Amino acid sequence: MSSIRDLSSAASLLALDRTDLRILAELQRDGRLSNQELADRVALSPSPCLRRVRRLEESGVIRQYAALLDPTRVGLGLMAYVNVKLEKRATTRGRFAADDFRDSVERWPEVVECCATTGDSDYLMRVYVRDLAHFSRFVMDTLLRHPGVMDVRSSFALQRIKDTTALPLDHL
Repeated sequence: MSSIRDLSSAASLLALDRTDLRILAELQRDGRLSNQELADRVALSPSPCLRRVRRLEESGVIRQYAALLDPTRVGLGLMAYVNVKLEKRATTRGRFAADDFRDSVERWPEVVECCATTGDSDYLMRVYVRDLAHFSRFVMDTLLRHPGVMDVRSSFALQRIKDTTALPLDHL
């Protein structure tokens, strides 16, 4: 199963009313809320609240629930943004470098996010590693050894100014 998502597709938009948006906002703040707590916060009784949540889950608006970890507290003290430029020609097996690259990225645990981009690079990856030595090994032994990679440029995060997973629902 591929995890590639087209970020520009609006074909499967679900009609969301104010109550749906309030439910989503509350769940973004705390995904562990009980149905009763959630219902109280959005001024619904538990049964209609649960029906709405299930509809949001089944339609894919709510993709998943997860615990958000502090990378530094689990030993991943360095975050880098890595721009990757790929070879544009087909490989000897007839596949394009981008196809092989996307397949490879799925297997690299250091990469927590990878997006196809416009501009000078083909992909932008967000990478978490223990330290600079770990990053160097990842780039030299994994990324630059990929046959489709033509150029790599990295930027290291020095300080987190804003770090959220919450989407701006109040602007819809």
